[in-house]
Amino acid sequence: MSNASPRLTWLEPGESFPPLTQAWGVDSPAPGLLCAGNHLSADTLAAAYAQGIFPWYSEGQPTLWWSPDPRMVLQVDDFRLHPSLKKTLKKFSHSALCEIRFDHAFGAVIQACSGSDRQGQAGTWILPEMVTAYTQFHQAGYAHSVETWINGALVGGLYCINIGHAVFGESMFHHATDASKIALAALVAFCRTHHVPWIDCQQNTRHLASLGAREMPRHRFAAQLESLCLQPAPVWQFEPAMWQQLSQ
Repeated sequence: MSNASPRLTWLEPGESFPPLTQAWGVDSPAPGLLCAGNHLSADTLAAAYAQGIFPWYSEGQPTLWWSPDPRMVLQVDDFRLHPSLKKTLKKFSHSALCEIRFDHAFGAVIQACSGSDRQGQAGTWILPEMVTAYTQFHQAGYAHSVETWINGALVGGLYCINIGHAVFGESMFHHATDASKIALAALVAFCRTHHVPWIDCQQNTRHLASLGAREMPRHRFAAQLESLCLQPAPVWQFEPAMWQQLSQ
């Protein structure tokens, strides 16, 4: 039996993405790999995410685009608020020195994430050109940061992508205990407030599963995504009253 990799589609700038069914299968060297090439413009990223495709590659590689099957998704109603985090959130939400901010320091968040290991992966994947591209994506209104601030200092957070009623989690960081989990809890509360049903987590990890994320077949993910992307996007502003969503 041949061990040769399946053919990989190469995209020139401006070319459309191939159908998700062309992504490499579970028996391939890189399950979920769809194509390579194109470029990381805001328009390209918007088209990719709206179809359930995201970029992920390492230094020295071309831009690689992925659409794994199954897809790891956190249904916001299934978010597991463990007792220790619940206690932390109660203290955080009642302190005048603690606050959640959206999009206040996106550049600092993505830079911090670029220096952090991603769950289940070795080293960083957020290369300088990705920082530039996602900063432009933020300026175009698609990428957002959820930030944990304590005593005037940014101590943790995450950044994500939003198209319509679809939210795609990207990366997290923390400089204080539970700071990234606090940001994720805030994002869940925000999504519940605005009836955003799930947060895409891309790939399965033990950490994500412990928070309530589960796998979803790609075809069902893509069908739901198409509908969600047609809905109006929420206004990205966090209100302390949103914490009440986690007690429901």
